[in-house]
Amino acid sequence: MNELKVKAYELRQVVLDMIMKSGGGHIGGDFSVMDILVALYDRMNISPENREDPDRDYFVMSKGHSVESYYAVLADKGFFPTEQVINEFSAFGSKFIGHPNNKLPGIEMNSGSLGHGLPVCVGIALAGRMDGRKNRVYTVMGDGELAEGSVWEGFMAGGHYKLGNLCAVIDRNGLQISGSTEQVMSHEDLEARVKSFGWHVVWADGHDYGELNRALDQAQRTADRPTCIIARTVKGFGGGELMENKAAWHHHVPTREEYDVIRARLAAGREAALHE
Repeated sequence: MNELKVKAYELRQVVLDMIMKSGGGHIGGDFSVMDILVALYDRMNISPENREDPDRDYFVMSKGHSVESYYAVLADKGFFPTEQVINEFSAFGSKFIGHPNNKLPGIEMNSGSLGHGLPVCVGIALAGRMDGRKNRVYTVMGDGELAEGSVWEGFMAGGHYKLGNLCAVIDRNGLQISGSTEQVMSHEDLEARVKSFGWHVVWADGHDYGELNRALDQAQRTADRPTCIIARTVKGFGGGELMENKAAWHHHVPTREEYDVIRARLAAGREAALHE
């Protein structure tokens, strides 16, 4: 698990370099979701070798504005070179655009028009069950995204069809582009609301690999209904007090001075993880 934590700090540095070179991106949510993505891709049956296999696991990055973290993880898994991502992200004519692009290997669907990931994954999971497949379907959503009505249609349908092969993870960092999620659209009793649609709900610290893996194990064992993991995270996690828990870092591009501060914080975090 320490190896995964170290890797997450290293991939945050990749994200930082992508955003600095391109001059755009969504660094706050990238940093909050990174541990979730690293934990998922450590266990999912998805690889460059089996990406056309109908029995592979499926993943949809519903909070597509955090695509930089997604590209960094896919590059780490060997779908394309890391240096290519850093150099080509958001460049003119590049396939590494600012939301997931299914013209790239490893990406199932274009996303980022928020609220679509869960309903699409309901369809994938239902089709897989109808075909008798044993694979699993995962999606990661942002908590700001929960204001979209299509998300709740997805929860309703997933519960109705008792899709035990489906797992939704919410990156619950409490902030979105215009401020606190609770000010924009409150999520009071989120667990109870999701449960009311017939889902199994698990809470986890989204930066603790032990808790994330226990939650994902629970999801895999829950065969009679879908599972929603509500992962408590910190926006800008790993960037220190300059970034953490600050809505302004939703899509802020660091200055050179800020880049140096964040780089140092990531290096310190990586070093601490190495010695845990």
